[in-house]
Amino acid sequence: MGSDSLGKDAHDQHEALNPDVADAQDLAHELAPVLRQTCSGCLGPISWFRSTWQHGGAATGYADWTNATGQTQQVVVKLPVGFTEYFWTTRLSQGDTQGSTPRVIASGDALGHYDLAWLVIERIAGKTLGSDLASERVMALLHAAADLHRRAACVRQVSDRDTPSPPNWGQIIGKAREAVVDNHIPHEQRWTDALKRVGRHVESLVAQWRMRTIDTWCHGDLHPGNAIVDGQDRLVLIDLGLVHAGHWVEDAVYLERQYWGHADFLHGVKPVSAMARIRRTLGLELGEDYSRVADLRRLLMAACVPAFLGREGTPAYVEAALGIVERLSASLLR
Repeated sequence: MGSDSLGKDAHDQHEALNPDVADAQDLAHELAPVLRQTCSGCLGPISWFRSTWQHGGAATGYADWTNATGQTQQVVVKLPVGFTEYFWTTRLSQGDTQGSTPRVIASGDALGHYDLAWLVIERIAGKTLGSDLASERVMALLHAAADLHRRAACVRQVSDRDTPSPPNWGQIIGKAREAVVDNHIPHEQRWTDALKRVGRHVESLVAQWRMRTIDTWCHGDLHPGNAIVDGQDRLVLIDLGLVHAGHWVEDAVYLERQYWGHADFLHGVKPVSAMARIRRTLGLELGEDYSRVADLRRLLMAACVPAFLGREGTPAYVEAALGIVERLSASLLR
């Protein structure tokens, strides 16, 4: 599948290999007979459906897999799969130890005359966690992410070439300031003042953020909809298409951010602190001043919220983001 770089080039390749959903569905139906033949008759008829949880344009379907001894199990079929998801799903499935990612039953990086990747993975007998979590499920989700960090490091250490291209934080925050005025959102003046202050310091903030240690393969999309608990109480992370090199706090803050304005749904669990404790038990490095790194991430992300009102516009979420910007500006912008 070309270069095995997992930085910007891999992201571009991931996008190029994933057509829109309609094209993927048509392609999947066309290639289903070829796929079944490639799997030597082990793969049964595929029931394709439109997945709501995954990124990218892969078609997804359910099927039965019958091995050489006649044993049958339910599986999930995905094609075409981007480079990042293919790399990590297959690599993390290797070995005898069950981890926090799906087991791969079959895979390949070509199908018929097409240079595309496909996966047949175990079908987890359970539902995604959903938004109403018990505290033990929050902890299990964080533990699964830390387990991914640990196992991914055994597959491949992060190198300089894996550093992802940063977003244009200054431009996004500029759009956020415009959105505040254009939409007259609640607490408009407070938002205006807060973002004006952040804007004056954005270059320094971004410089500090870019100085963080980048030594972890982060899941990149850690939320309850991307986790399933099986019948043995094993929590499995699905959809590895956004795995990227970063600092471990990125996954913790990403989960925390889902509940800005509804922190009670986390049942008192503080994702960054909790993941730090879990990483210690797994023998993983925390890095110096990880709390400050987390605060930098929170401030930058909270300041961008008004720029994405279409998908992050609930009043409670936006108000919580404003509180974070004001609180962290007082400690970080001096």
